[in-house]
Order: sequence, then C-alpha cells, then structure tokens
Amino acid sequence: MTTYTNPILNADWSDPDVVRVGDDFYLTASSFGRAPGLPLLHSRDLVNWTLIGHAVDHLDPAEEFAAPRHDCGVWAPSLRHHDDRFWIFWGDPDQGIFQVNAPEIRGPWTRPHLVKEGKGLIDPCPLWDDETGEAYLVHAWAKSRSGVKNRLTGHRMHPDGTELLDEGKLIVDGDRIPGWFTLEGPKLYRHDGWFWILAPAGGVETGWQGAFRSREFFGPYEEKIVLEQRDTDVNGPHQGGWVRTPSGEDWFLHFQQRGAYGRVVHLQPMRWGADGWPVLGDDGAPVAVHPLPDLPPQPPAAPATDDDFPGGRFGRQWSWTANPHDGWATQHSGDGLKLACVRSADAHDLRKLPNILTQRLPGTPCAVEVELRLDSAEPGARAGLAVLGDAFGWIGLQRGTDGEVHVVHRFAEAVAEKERDAEHARLAPEGRVRLRIEIGAGARCRFFYDVGEGLRPSGPVFAATPWRWVGALLGLFALAPTGPGHAGAASFTQFRITSL
Repeated sequence: MTTYTNPILNADWSDPDVVRVGDDFYLTASSFGRAPGLPLLHSRDLVNWTLIGHAVDHLDPAEEFAAPRHDCGVWAPSLRHHDDRFWIFWGDPDQGIFQVNAPEIRGPWTRPHLVKEGKGLIDPCPLWDDETGEAYLVHAWAKSRSGVKNRLTGHRMHPDGTELLDEGKLIVDGDRIPGWFTLEGPKLYRHDGWFWILAPAGGVETGWQGAFRSREFFGPYEEKIVLEQRDTDVNGPHQGGWVRTPSGEDWFLHFQQRGAYGRVVHLQPMRWGADGWPVLGDDGAPVAVHPLPDLPPQPPAAPATDDDFPGGRFGRQWSWTANPHDGWATQHSGDGLKLACVRSADAHDLRKLPNILTQRLPGTPCAVEVELRLDSAEPGARAGLAVLGDAFGWIGLQRGTDGEVHVVHRFAEAVAEKERDAEHARLAPEGRVRLRIEIGAGARCRFFYDVGEGLRPSGPVFAATPWRWVGALLGLFALAPTGPGHAGAASFTQFRITSL
C-alpha cells in the first residue's frame, strides 16, 4: 500500500491533538462525561492507530459526574511533551482549565490539577518556548457558560504548568475579522520566529481551519484560512494538531463532523508556502486519498472493538457513561462480561443511567453482535445491547412478573421522557439470546435476535442520533427496578463488530 484513505480514524475521536516523541506518535481526544477519559492512541505511521490507555480513570469532582453528563466534562484536550514528561491540558466548560502529566504515555498520570478556575474556559493549549524559557497558554470561550465566544485569550504560564501568571489578554478577537465567527480550538506553536495559532472557525458543520501568526505572543496577529471544504465531501474541516516526522515532513490531523458518527479524524499533508504560511491538504482543500507519510511501513491497525471479556475484564475501548462504582462489573475465572443488574428509578430511560458500558459507533456499515444470558430472578430485571444518543434503541432480555424471560426491543425518541416497545415481547425459553444490530448508511439500525431458531428481525428501522456534538455510542447494560437487595446479573460473551 502506497496511499492512505481518509478518514484514518472512522469513529468519534473528537477534537484530536497529536505529538511525536522519537519515532512514536501519540493522539488524544475529547471524552466528555465518560470514564475512563482522555483516550491515548499510538501510531508509528500516522495512519494506523491503536488505543493504549486513558489519562484519567474518573472525572472530578466525583459527585458532579455520578450521573451522566453526556456533552460536558473533558473538552478539546491538547497533548504535549516537555521536560521529559507528557502533558495534557483540557477545558471543562463548567469548572475551568485542568492539567495532568506523566513520565510515560502509559502513566502513571497525575491527578487532574485545576490550573485556572472559571466558567466557559475551553480548548486550552500550552507552549513552552525553548528559546526564552517562557511558558504560555491560549484558550477559547464557550458562550453557553461565559456569555462570550469568538475570541482567544492568552496567558503567561508558570513553567511547571500549575498556574497562570496573569489575568489574560485578548489576543485574537474574531468579531474584528470580517466573516469570522465561532473561533475556537486553538493549538499553539513556535516556528520560524513566529508564534502560530492554528484554530478553526465558522462552526463544525460548515466552517474552516485558520492560521494566525505574530512575532510576539500577545500579538498583534494576522490571519489566513488554510483549509476549507471547497468542492470536496469533507464538510467543515476543523480543529486538530500539527506534527512533524523525523524526516521533516509536516502533517495536520483534524476532525470532520458526521452526524451520529461524531467527529471522525482526517490526515492532511502540510507544507510551508513561499509566503511563510502553512498550506494544508491539496492547496487548502482536504484530500481523500494521498501518498503515505515517509515513515517505516506498518501493518494495518485500528482501535480494538471486539471483546471476549477474559476473566470478566473489559478492554480499553469501553467506558462508562459516568464515574463507575465497584461491583458494576465482576471479575471471574472464565470469559464473559458479568454486569450487575443495578437498581435504578430511571430504568425507563437509558440516557440517565451511569452504569452503561459504551464504545464508539463505527463510521462504516457494520454488524454488532453479542450473546446475552440473564441471571436474575427479579421481575423487571433486564439487560441488553443499545445504540445511545439523544434518541436510543435497545434489544435484550427482561424477566417478567410471570417468571419467564422475554426478548424485548424498546426505543425512545429524543423528545420522549421514557422508552416504549418497538416490538412485541418474545419468549426466550432458556434465558439467553444472541443479539445483532446491523448499522447501515446514515447510521440506520436494524435489530435482530436469535433464541435458538435462527436470526429474526425485530421492529422498524431506528436512526441513530448524536448527543448534540457527541457521536452515538454502542452500549451494554444490566439493570433492575428499585427495591431491596441484590437483583442478580447478566452475562455478555463474544462481542463482535464486523463490516457489512
């Protein structure tokens, strides 16, 4: 293979940033309200990536994320390597700017440190200037929390990354640039005697990628649009990071908003024009296919999706919809995921449940399968496989008041306050079922089940939806109505995602 095809990460790896250390490239992305958060990906060729861990195991303050906050939490992180340590800065729009750091990418990572408290402080990016020893930080603003947006604020930062040394200065005012709006997601660099800020504007659906440069950190900055859709299929190329290979090639990673699939990641070639400005893609338009980076060939790789749950442990691709509790998943000597049927007053609405184990919805047509056994005698106990967003649909097993186990298929529209049946219940005589969801073009989902008589279709088509700007998720869950005592468990085995 001599070329690659975009997107290189075809799932919701939102707001990516990238750094090179030696021959290795590392990437992180937004994880919002899920735990663990701040995913860490690794590549040797910028095209084939694997998920190697997370930088935070739970979100702080813990009580704020005891219940799902799907589009809050960890927004738009920046990943850097300085002073022999990895650093990640991110904004929580309700709390402020946080930082973690570690001697190795796999950790151990420090506990999150609040660098600057404040509402609406988002998309922070640090810079350590090796020429002067100074440290800086730039961030954007969320109007929903602060009342302002379309501007970038710069600070001097203590070199140890623990605090900002001033109140900040407005260094780029998007309202003063004709036609620019929703300026956000800045990434800060030093190159060729200039301070560079690469930042998108215009909104994620239809916007563009801009570049700003100044001889002094606090400005004045001049601007230029360096990547936009033009006549391609890549709407609103947006928000990412610049990285240079050992041989001196420059590359830019960014996302594209794709509805229910979330923000998929593209790789653009980058060079410096005669005027000193960066040229991204094909003279400013996104590329679909391009020669591979000049890096040693690597075998095909992608973040894991399948899972046999050895010893009851789930892989790195899974995260909970809120901070987890002990006992939600039980380790054991065999294979298979054993989830406790957690009692909840919100059993009628999966969007409110913290104990759903999720992974990203693939961006290409696929089939998702898992085998399920319900080990609960509790009437109303249920477990299943779900597609989650503002709307949700799920198929699984439920124990009835008559003691029998049935296959049930339910859904809820985005505006609905609780789920309802998508199909009549069917008896599952042995309390087990094989579940399948086929996800076609446009994230249209069809549900199937097999209780030993072959696959049977269930209900009408369901169109997956995002959570605002967060892509739809696949989820496994077990729950029960409120009541006393333990409500039993459910076992999931052989989780598979195959291309269609």
